[in-house]
Amino acid sequence: MDLVVVGAAIVSAGRLLGAQRAEPPHMAGGWELPGGKVDPGESDEDALVRECDEELAVKVRLGRRVGGDWRLSERALLRVWTAEIVEGEPQALEHLALRWLAPHEVYDVDWLPGDRPVIGALVREGLLRG
Repeated sequence: MDLVVVGAAIVSAGRLLGAQRAEPPHMAGGWELPGGKVDPGESDEDALVRECDEELAVKVRLGRRVGGDWRLSERALLRVWTAEIVEGEPQALEHLALRWLAPHEVYDVDWLPGDRPVIGALVREGLLRG
């Protein structure tokens, strides 16, 4: 059975929120969409709302699913939703840094390999227009 990881494409004013990993060491410094693992018995959507609260101290409203299942490894897959912040300002509680990326800046950071195809889909689908 696959490990399911959920990610939030948080967009505000046409800009995407990127989060720089602090750990584990082989991923530290790479950029990702905020999110995390789905706990047993938890829905994907509930896990993503919880992870955004834990990692960023924000409440989010999920929008639509982006693509299908994005393969991260042999045993893990990523599921992504668009999201908007409905309460709070993002804080880097578990990340090295956060950055709002305008459409022309989205490739200025070194996205982790598992997130790169999702970023491409967001750009292709026009979800980052101002």
